[in-house]
Amino acid sequence: MGVIVVDVALVVGAYMLGMLPSAHYVAGRKGLDPTREGSGNPGATNVFRVAGRRAGIIVFALDIGKGAVATGVGLAVGGRPLAAVCWAAAVVGHVVPVSRRFRGGKGVATAGGGVCVLFGFLTIIGTAIFLLMARLTGKVSLASLSMAVSMACLILLSGVPILEAIVVVCLTVLLIVRHQANIRRLLTGNERSWKPGS
Repeated sequence: MGVIVVDVALVVGAYMLGMLPSAHYVAGRKGLDPTREGSGNPGATNVFRVAGRRAGIIVFALDIGKGAVATGVGLAVGGRPLAAVCWAAAVVGHVVPVSRRFRGGKGVATAGGGVCVLFGFLTIIGTAIFLLMARLTGKVSLASLSMAVSMACLILLSGVPILEAIVVVCLTVLLIVRHQANIRRLLTGNERSWKPGS
């Protein structure tokens, strides 16, 4: 019973960690509200656009950190099964935070933090795909989707346990759903560039 209580507490803690509004904290220091500026998304890309390169990089690092810390603690305490659940909880906390009426970010960086912990050997490949697509297209959303789908395929092909496979599939679907508006804009040629002021 004690183990179950600890596991549940860690999963709840991972969700709460995911809820931390990195974009609001960083952009707020410049008097900006990321939900009212640019695309209105409280994520690193939008902060990069409206508050500058340094602010965007800080938000990106903090969001990756949320996923990495939640997953890492789960891994240390309960092994890979608990790590996978904590990873999912942190991403869900970032994407649908109860503290902000379930209006959060896209979850790419937070999901990436968990990938670094659980599938570190694939992180270099995912990063290369993201950078290549962002460089070629100038669209972070397309780069993020390309990375998410390709990473999910690589992870599943590597023969992970069923629980991890379920988490990977669910998180990938969640990221795609959160990018619905971006996908529509990509199809119509109206998607914004990643560059500040665009």
